[in-house]
Amino acid sequence: QVQLVESGGGLVQAGGSLRLSCAASGRTLSSYPVGWFRQAPGKEREFVAAVTWNGGNTSYATSVKGRFTISRDNAKNTVYLQMNSLKPEDTADYYCAAGGLLVRPSYYPNYWGQGTQVTVSS
Repeated sequence: QVQLVESGGGLVQAGGSLRLSCAASGRTLSSYPVGWFRQAPGKEREFVAAVTWNGGNTSYATSVKGRFTISRDNAKNTVYLQMNSLKPEDTADYYCAAGGLLVRPSYYPNYWGQGTQVTVSS
């Protein structure tokens, strides 16, 4: 089993930055693709970013490309999402995901965290 716990969400002003972290337990994530999704109020959950097991390849949604950066530290069994130049439209619950299939630009994970809320004010 894999358990994922997100942290780092909060309230930030437009143009600011946040870094989300996702700590995994149960088994190492070193052989799994990992990624992030988000769900805004009244909207469907959407793909944000993903990275391959060795960090060599990344995929981003068009809406966040150039502003968000996904990375991973396999030694710490942790995934990060650095979010810069945040916009009010980025307000959502952000979910860490792991495993499954990564076929760029799409990602189909098998495991999900409980989410962390990000609110961007104008």
